[in-house]
Amino acid sequence: MSSVTIECVLPEHCRCGESPVWEEASNSLLFVDIPSKKLCRWDLLSKQVHRLTLDAPVSSVALRQAGGYVATVGTKFCAVDWEDQSASVLATIDEDKKNNRFNDGKVDPAGRYFAGTMAEETAPGVLERRQGSLYCLFPDHHVEKYFDQVDISNGLDWSLDRKIFYYIDSLSYSVDAFDYDLQTGKISNRRSVYKLEKDEQIPDGMCIDAEGKLWVACYNGGRVIRLDPETGKRLQTVKLPVDKTTSCCFGGKDYSEMYVTCAREGIDPEGLLRQPEAGGIFKITGLGVKGIPPRPYIG
Repeated sequence: MSSVTIECVLPEHCRCGESPVWEEASNSLLFVDIPSKKLCRWDLLSKQVHRLTLDAPVSSVALRQAGGYVATVGTKFCAVDWEDQSASVLATIDEDKKNNRFNDGKVDPAGRYFAGTMAEETAPGVLERRQGSLYCLFPDHHVEKYFDQVDISNGLDWSLDRKIFYYIDSLSYSVDAFDYDLQTGKISNRRSVYKLEKDEQIPDGMCIDAEGKLWVACYNGGRVIRLDPETGKRLQTVKLPVDKTTSCCFGGKDYSEMYVTCAREGIDPEGLLRQPEAGGIFKITGLGVKGIPPRPYIG
């Protein structure tokens, strides 16, 4: 097995970097900086970062089959025209909860956009509990709420056979699984497949690899962990030189590289001296496993 290498490839200083998505067509990594209201695209060849500032916290981004992107902005599902540097609203949720915002989101194997909400934090990890819900934006732009009573809706992905939906509500300290119906998008039969250990801290963003194993970024744990959702066992831990690791995705040539986002907000000045790369984008190579391409929203 090749040795694992970890490198900060973009010293971006995100307040809270999240939602890394590889765009093969432009050889770029998309990501967001939630409190800065920024959607970013980093071109690997030119090393240039292009940033689009939106009018509310932008918490997730996904590819769109029709061109451009879709993103969760405040409490809205939006279409993003990268050429025009503009966003238009597709749907609005949680209108009765003025303190809520979207958090993580991802497109399912059928091209629907799943995303969940949370109450806005008063400090990192400090918020009103059970205010969030999980939603799905269908291709015709109608939205369905799947469940509520969520603390911090976070990482999500689907099994390779498209029969299981994996989901994280961060403050449950658990990675959960649901039965998933590809045809309808419906989910049922929730159960836990992995409970985080104390030093792993808070489960955040998540992605699946080409062997069907889950990779979970551990906020305050400074690591990504690889899990076998069938056995409930942790297979691998990769530690990073920053504490607030937030999310991960595969990308690059053949999806053999992992990109990890992290946060800078909530780290005191002394902590920043210890981890000057906090808020940057990290690349992990030599994992010996590949990812799968992200799916575009088909609406």
